[in-house]
Amino acid sequence: MLRGFLFLLLLSCSRVGLGEETVMFIRDDVLENYTKFVGDSDVLQIDNFESEFIRRDVVEMVLVQQALKLGGLNINFVYAPGRVNFRNTRLLEQGKLLLSFDSYWRSDAQTIADSVYMSEPVIRAGEYHAGIFASPEHPTIFTLKTLSDLEQYSAVSTPRWKTDWHTLSALPLKELIREDEWVSQANMVSKMYIDFIIMPFFANDNDIYELETIRLRHVPNVAILLNDSRHYVISKKHPLGAQAYQAINKGLAILRRDNRIVRAYRQAGFFIDTEQYTILNQ
Repeated sequence: MLRGFLFLLLLSCSRVGLGEETVMFIRDDVLENYTKFVGDSDVLQIDNFESEFIRRDVVEMVLVQQALKLGGLNINFVYAPGRVNFRNTRLLEQGKLLLSFDSYWRSDAQTIADSVYMSEPVIRAGEYHAGIFASPEHPTIFTLKTLSDLEQYSAVSTPRWKTDWHTLSALPLKELIREDEWVSQANMVSKMYIDFIIMPFFANDNDIYELETIRLRHVPNVAILLNDSRHYVISKKHPLGAQAYQAINKGLAILRRDNRIVRAYRQAGFFIDTEQYTILNQ
């Protein structure tokens, strides 16, 4: 109840003038990592992404703010936490949210193209490789080495993420189970109700992902290619939408020219050395 009240209060208080406050709704765990990563630093000046708190989502929160600034648009963002995966999409379509700090698959963004602008890619097609993550207590999955080994295992995802679902559907799985909320997906895998989930790689010495009671470990030396590009989406109905779209594209071009996008993802552990991995579906 309190979180719902906070949501409505922040939404009603959002101001859209240049240099004014714009509310952004960020998933709880992502916001926690972002806050710890940024600390007292000026987010617009960050150029080193090596940190125990870094992950793809956090990299993209930083890059989009830098792109906007480099593109000539100054916005002060206020963050509100919550489980917001698909609520954000509705707010974008309604013009109540300026943009998404978390990139969208091109295939997902195209389904709402009437309501949103799609930026130039922040992750290009062929660059996104996901790890296979399972409970650290799983008895057999960590010896998985080949595509045919997947036949004995179940996975979880949602068709709302078209690229993830399409990719997993093409694998020789024992079963693909639908669950629309990411935290619920991860929890089911952590408890070994389902064998695995695919997740972005990240920099971590022990290869363990932890969130509250959830513990997941990635299967070594194998990866899955998700062959689609990812883009920031900006609401066409928001008063700053057109300006933000132009600014983001201008800023992304500068970041790309200076190799800052690829370097950030590599430092975060998201971009892997594909020569060191078996890409199961390639």
